Amino acid sequence: MKKVAVYGQSYSISAEKEIQILLSVLEAHDIVCFIEEKFNNLLIEGEILEKKYPVFSDFKDLDPTFDLMFTLGGDGTILRAVTYIRDLDIPILGINTGRLGFLATINKKAIKESIDLLLKGEYSIQKRTLLSVETSPKNNDFKELNFALNEVTIARKNTTSMIGVRTCLNNEYLTNYWADGLIIATPTGSTGYSLSCNGPVISPDSKNVLITPIAPHNLNARPMVISDETAIQLEVDSREKDFLISLDSRIYTISKNTKVFIKKAPFSVQSIIPNNQSFLNTLRSKLLWGEDTRNETNL
Repeated sequence: MKKVAVYGQSYSISAEKEIQILLSVLEAHDIVCFIEEKFNNLLIEGEILEKKYPVFSDFKDLDPTFDLMFTLGGDGTILRAVTYIRDLDIPILGINTGRLGFLATINKKAIKESIDLLLKGEYSIQKRTLLSVETSPKNNDFKELNFALNEVTIARKNTTSMIGVRTCLNNEYLTNYWADGLIIATPTGSTGYSLSCNGPVISPDSKNVLITPIAPHNLNARPMVISDETAIQLEVDSREKDFLISLDSRIYTISKNTKVFIKKAPFSVQSIIPNNQSFLNTLRSKLLWGEDTRNETNL
């Protein structure tokens, strides 16, 4: 590991100590560190940096010579970081200084330990599926960022009324969901918004996509697991002239006469998993699946 990128949200600093630990460990191993420009400026304003670092501000500033990207924050920080990495195949390692953290799994107290494991080669790389979105007529607002790591969500706008989301799979009609909206989630996104809407948890390496209605009025409407090779087509029926579409945390206004096409993106995101971490361990610790006194004797 010779060159890395560091990304954090630029609106606040909530982990001064962790940032300093990360940078000092990288420097101790002679690893060149580039910091995202807005985050770097925030660190300078907070008098956290002890020296000047090279910066990056755009997708074009990165290339495959970067060994990995560290993120400091929560899962939202990683979702933002993906907009810089895109199809460059730069692995991501998330240090959790946020709240829950399904993607950013490295405990802020284990930064040095995790980097030591990386340097020893004691880690695995997990490829995570993304979804790509196209519209007809075309919408240029998300032309370059038409992908999502967690989910693509269709939602109502400026109304308390339900919307209808006519759904076709591989050009075959499935149903018309009458609901507040519809979530199309990847396995990575199965522990996000979809989970809050009673969707199932799916292992990150599964070759599936989730369809989860949001507060459906069809009482028999349930989340559905489909192959990630499925082409999805959505059309919205609404009393308002527009509806909302969100790609992870990026939200756009779309005319209701627009058709939305969703499929697996042609590239994936590489997530680094140190050998002291695992998806099942994350489920137990984050969702408290082991919090039952009957399980204590089996641990």
